[in-house]
Amino acid sequence: MHTFASKVAGGTLPASTERISGARLKAIFVGSAGNLVEWFDFYCYAAFALYFASSFFPAQDATAQMMSTAGIFALGFFVRPIGGILFGHIGDRHGRKVALMASVLLMCVGSLMIACAPTYASAGIVSPCILLLARLLQGLSLGGEYGASATYLSEMADSKRRGFYASFQYVTLIGGQLLALVLLLALQKFFLDDQQLRAWGWRIPFVIGAMLALVALMMRHDMPETQSFEAARKKAKPMGGIKQLAKHPKEVLLVIGLTMGGTLAFYVYTVYMQKFLRLSVGLTDAQTTAVSAASLLFAMCLQPLYGALSDRIGRRPLLLGFAVLGTVFTVPLMTAIRHASGPWEAFALIACAWVIVSGYTSINALVKAELFPANIRATGVGVPYAVAVSLFGGTAEYLGLWFKSMNLESGFYWYVTAVIGCTLIVCWFMRDTAANSKIDEEARSN
Repeated sequence: MHTFASKVAGGTLPASTERISGARLKAIFVGSAGNLVEWFDFYCYAAFALYFASSFFPAQDATAQMMSTAGIFALGFFVRPIGGILFGHIGDRHGRKVALMASVLLMCVGSLMIACAPTYASAGIVSPCILLLARLLQGLSLGGEYGASATYLSEMADSKRRGFYASFQYVTLIGGQLLALVLLLALQKFFLDDQQLRAWGWRIPFVIGAMLALVALMMRHDMPETQSFEAARKKAKPMGGIKQLAKHPKEVLLVIGLTMGGTLAFYVYTVYMQKFLRLSVGLTDAQTTAVSAASLLFAMCLQPLYGALSDRIGRRPLLLGFAVLGTVFTVPLMTAIRHASGPWEAFALIACAWVIVSGYTSINALVKAELFPANIRATGVGVPYAVAVSLFGGTAEYLGLWFKSMNLESGFYWYVTAVIGCTLIVCWFMRDTAANSKIDEEARSN
């Protein structure tokens, strides 16, 4: 690892190098791997919620228990703006590497708390309180992880391939959720029966997640810092902070507008879709896990293809494609999935949805990073994104289940359509960040 660090002058990699070097590629890999671990830890909650809901909440009907776990899932999102402020400040003031190390350590603590938490039967109200505290810590962690990792990967990638390499943030983000589902599928098929999973097996992924987080922490310890951060620090400009972010109101509103529709669509077809397939479509637990895992694998493969396409045609056409098609086809797709005759038809329809949504997911982090100067980039990407995700992404599952409990499930489809429609307006009037990238402007001036 020391050899890796020694390949770069002063622990940084030159942003102006157009050919991707081995050291640069390894830095992108390490950053992406740590991101995968963070999201695996976070999504274990959603993947295994069907099994641990009864351990933390008193006996009631299945939909009510799912709403309780979804409520805590949503609360974990509401602290993400605080995490974005905290870790954005760390990333802009002390370096992207320090922020990434701190965020994965906090995720480790949250996973261990869930793994060791007592059940409602043994500890009463203390049990869901511990679960809530753990999820709040994980929410803080992810609030910082998104902005720091988006900034790091965007600054490390060379300009001609930035869309391709930055897309690996969502490759690993989706990969983390896929890994959680694959683990669930393996436990279901080969190791534990339904009773064992509900009794104690649901703790296994959180133990594994905590161990992987420690591995990611060690990997990130030897990551080089980006040249963009080092150059900004040498200029002695104010680094990070909400006061500096307030100087970029247009960019902040643009991030929120882009994120609201994209993050809602993402969480509909990931976190909420697992419950939708089980409770509304009527698939078995095993079928639900298999369809969810297969659709996530398909989505993961799309990300670098779309990212590479954005390097050729720009970012705005992909965002417009997502927004237009998402506005037009969300209701028909969700209705068709609801009436799917089996797992294969459900998978095909979800795959169609991912062809649309990937226009956003593959490049959204990069687009936001290209909007802000280096001295405020981690905060600028992380904070407004976290606000939008808290309001629209974190509540997606809860609202979907609420509409179902009110026998108005189709109303949720129209809600998603309306929010994506708002993002369409933003995409229509925005400039293409590939042609107006702050990262490239800084590289030319350094």
